[in-house]
Amino acid sequence: MQWYSMDLHLHTPASSDYQIADATYLDVLKRAEARGLDMIAFTDHNTVAGYRALQDEVEQLRLLQRLKRILPEEEARLGEYERILGKIKVLPGFEFTATFGFHILGIFSPEKPVREIEHLLLSLNIPPDQLDEGSATVGASADVLTAYRLINEAGGIAIAAHANSTNGVAMRGFAFGGQTKIAYTQDPNLHALEVTDLESRGRRSTARFFSGTKPEYPRRMHAIQGSDAHRLEADPKRQKNLGVGDRVTEVLLPEVSFEALKGLFESNDFARTRPRRKQKGQAEYDFVRSARDEGSNIIQDFHENMTKRGGNLYAVIADVCAFANTNGGTLYLGLSADPKQQVVGIKGTARAITDLESEISNRISPPLHCTVDAHKTGGKDILRVLVPRGEDPPYAVDDNKIYVRAESETGLAVRDEIVELVNRKEQVAPLAVVIDPQEAVSLVETRPEMPVEIEDTSLDAPRTGVEVVGVNERNGTKYYTVRDLRNGSMVKNVTQKSARSLWAYAITSYDKIPKDRKKAASEWRGELGLLRSYKQGKTERYDLVQRDNSNYRFYFGVTDDGIHGKWSELVGADE
Repeated sequence: MQWYSMDLHLHTPASSDYQIADATYLDVLKRAEARGLDMIAFTDHNTVAGYRALQDEVEQLRLLQRLKRILPEEEARLGEYERILGKIKVLPGFEFTATFGFHILGIFSPEKPVREIEHLLLSLNIPPDQLDEGSATVGASADVLTAYRLINEAGGIAIAAHANSTNGVAMRGFAFGGQTKIAYTQDPNLHALEVTDLESRGRRSTARFFSGTKPEYPRRMHAIQGSDAHRLEADPKRQKNLGVGDRVTEVLLPEVSFEALKGLFESNDFARTRPRRKQKGQAEYDFVRSARDEGSNIIQDFHENMTKRGGNLYAVIADVCAFANTNGGTLYLGLSADPKQQVVGIKGTARAITDLESEISNRISPPLHCTVDAHKTGGKDILRVLVPRGEDPPYAVDDNKIYVRAESETGLAVRDEIVELVNRKEQVAPLAVVIDPQEAVSLVETRPEMPVEIEDTSLDAPRTGVEVVGVNERNGTKYYTVRDLRNGSMVKNVTQKSARSLWAYAITSYDKIPKDRKKAASEWRGELGLLRSYKQGKTERYDLVQRDNSNYRFYFGVTDDGIHGKWSELVGADE
């Protein structure tokens, strides 16, 4: 494994909006070499003409050389081509303009015939007379989900181009989209999101948004960055107008190849991509430190050791089971979640890996394939366990103990949760609105008029935490019904003794609510009220109430990931 630098979003003179009039394809390659790139992709607008022109030019020069009719300057040019192509892997691709102007990168193996890629573009409704135009505006084309599917079926890598900005499928900053936005960013045929803020580690970064912690976006997405260069070097007058290699992603691969890259995007290892360091001597990005900064949540947790004594090993196995039954996740062993605490480390990592793999194999059923590997952080060796979202739930420890993950807590599943696991089918992203291609509008300026569903989610319940739906008493014992706000599942007959910690907190708090429900909230904003806010570890949590005439609904332990619409205004959180 080695870190390699790549820029998968490069335009060439084959794009009609390329900004350097006299630039050549060799100039693009020379600039890529100067920026230290190992892998690039030619992604011209709705065409593969740039990659084809590069191939044709090299083949023509080789033919002249074989016929011994090559001129000295042509010989030198061929030599430069072959030297650089021996160092840099160049992948064919395109930047497709789907309906409503959303941009999608299709990246392919160099072994893929160019004519097959052009046939794919025709299947995506690129007009035959515009196949070589390289224009970003091609009129009515195919919808986003069709583009993902056809690219994937053709053996390519489908990437949502600059997903968080103009022409991006994440539609950040647009107050519409609803299920369409979820479908466009969670579709199983989509391999990665290209973002413009990969170097941002703040909680509002795009990669963090699509990290798998948000209930509406449970599939964690690979996030990369690319330059989207329409010129060789950055425009000195417009800083956002980048040149070749001005926004680079580093990937950890066994070799520089299309197959290795696709394998990475199809894996659940999210630590093998990072933004390239801008300066020599700059500290390397430590994904373990970054994970500690985020803390424990629904998709990751930490254990200082995995010894049998004290039940530490069992706790690790229980977490593995819970992740498999929920959204998948990552465990870090040998350190706590607190970045202020020193890393304890794991001694004898090779033996520890073997032992842990054996425990997972012997104790979790049905069979579950996890990846266990060793890493260094804080000068110590630690273990990382990558747990997939299981395809055959429910998974159990020792045949009969079924665990699930709720926020940062692992607990035994109750009856209703087990029933839901049994009935669970693979989650499929919701379908987007299907619109007649003749009605599609590809210009960004008209996007607010596009006929996708506009959802008013302001009055919806929060999307994390639990709702106490009701309570009844039998033989002196109170039985509560609670709703998991992440998935809407109802759990009945919860008692104080059987309740997990968040449920126990919720029903205890619910019992303390005054009979005059209007006095329950410390602050009201219209029909929404705040009972209290509090910190649990690094996580801000809220207890909330919603009223509809004389009816009141109470929500407990809501995290920022579950806040949206008017709830954001109430608690003062960024949506």
